[in-house]
Amino acid sequence: MDHATARRNMVDCQLRPTGVVDPRLIAAMGGIPREAFLPRADHGLAYMGAEIEVAPGRVLSAPLTLARLIQLADIKPSDVVLHVGSGAGYGTAVLCQLASTVVALDSDKGLNETANRVLSELGMHNAAVLEGPMHEGYPKQAPYDVIVIEGLVGHVPESLLNQLAEGGRLAALVSAKVGNLGRGTLYLNVQGTQGKREVFDAAATPLPGFALTPGFIFA
Repeated sequence: MDHATARRNMVDCQLRPTGVVDPRLIAAMGGIPREAFLPRADHGLAYMGAEIEVAPGRVLSAPLTLARLIQLADIKPSDVVLHVGSGAGYGTAVLCQLASTVVALDSDKGLNETANRVLSELGMHNAAVLEGPMHEGYPKQAPYDVIVIEGLVGHVPESLLNQLAEGGRLAALVSAKVGNLGRGTLYLNVQGTQGKREVFDAAATPLPGFALTPGFIFA
C-alpha cells in the first residue's frame, strides 16, 4: 500500500474540506506515518476516516476528530502540552510537531510502551510518556499552556482544569449523556476562572475513568 498517497488523501479529503485549516497541523498530520502506531496487520486501515481499536476499549481517534480537537486548542510553538489519554501515541506525535514539550499521560502500560517505542523511532524527543490515573493529570509538571483530552468524557475534572496556566486552554470532547456523541469544547483559564465554548459535534469512544454512568430511569 502507498501510505504516502493515502496520507495525502486523508488530508485533502477528510481534513481540509471540513474546516481544518491550521497549516502547521495539516503539515504534521500529512507527514506523520499513522500506520506506525498500529500492528502491521492493521496498516491498511491507517488512513480510513474512522477510529481503529488498539487495545480493548481503546482506539486511535478518527483523524478528523483529533484534528478538530487539536485545532481548537490553538497550540503555539512555545506551549507546554499535557496530552491525556495518549494511547498508542499518534496524537502525541502530532502535538510534538506543534508544541515545545508534550507530557503524554495514559493508564495503559502496553499502549505507553508502544507510544514510547514509536515516538523514539520517529525521532520525536520532546515528549515524555507517563503512566498514571488519567483523570488526575500530572500536577508535577503543571501549569500547562494546553491540555488535550483524547477520547469522549462525561465531564472535565477540576483536577485537570486546575493544572492550566493563566490563559491556558483545555480541549475535550464532552458528552452530557451516556453514549458516543459529544461536543468539542474549549475551556479557557482566565484569572482562575474557566469559561467554556462548545464548537463542534463528534462521535468517539469513551475514555476510561471519565465516562458518565447511566442514572436511574423512573417509569
